[in-house]
Amino acid sequence: MPKRVDHEERRTLLAEALVRVAGRQGLHAVGMRDVAAEAGVSLRLVQYYFQTKENLLFYGLQHLTERFTARVGARLGAVGPDPGPRATVEALLLASLPTDEESRTFHLLYSSYAILSVTDEALAAQPFIANPDAAENALTGLIRQAQDDGLADSRADARTEAVSLLAMTATMGTSILVGQRDPESAVALLDHHLDRIFTAAEPVGTT
Repeated sequence: MPKRVDHEERRTLLAEALVRVAGRQGLHAVGMRDVAAEAGVSLRLVQYYFQTKENLLFYGLQHLTERFTARVGARLGAVGPDPGPRATVEALLLASLPTDEESRTFHLLYSSYAILSVTDEALAAQPFIANPDAAENALTGLIRQAQDDGLADSRADARTEAVSLLAMTATMGTSILVGQRDPESAVALLDHHLDRIFTAAEPVGTT
């Protein structure tokens, strides 16, 4: 009886190979032949599953997103069964900072995808991510929840703070990659801003 082929497993194998080789060479330099060599399969097999480099890249992006979600889940699991809004926000943001090899690869490739989607016509013809506001909406909801519970400054604009945190984390991630900042100082700066947000404001008129 012929062995049953798990096609999703093979796609995942190829996506993992893409992530590894792109992490070493840069996403722009990766071709289907490179992925085939990294995975130890034929070029024809890669072409069978993805047809074009663009299809392979988008599947790789989905794979990275799934890995990121799992990374956030692991961080939250380590905190405890009920982490609360601040710990959840912190887990989301710290997971994207390049503080170890996996998160470094994630930040490098995700930034590369964003740049390629602007300059490559084939990639630009497709949405970069299915829900570009997902992270922003999630952080906004968590900050508002903390405000409702009296755990964050009620005078702060939750949406503005969420956008600021995401932009700051992305910029600090790049500064870590290029060696301008070390991970410890980036985490300390993030903690500083979270302390500012997740502190209930004193009633007006108090001294």
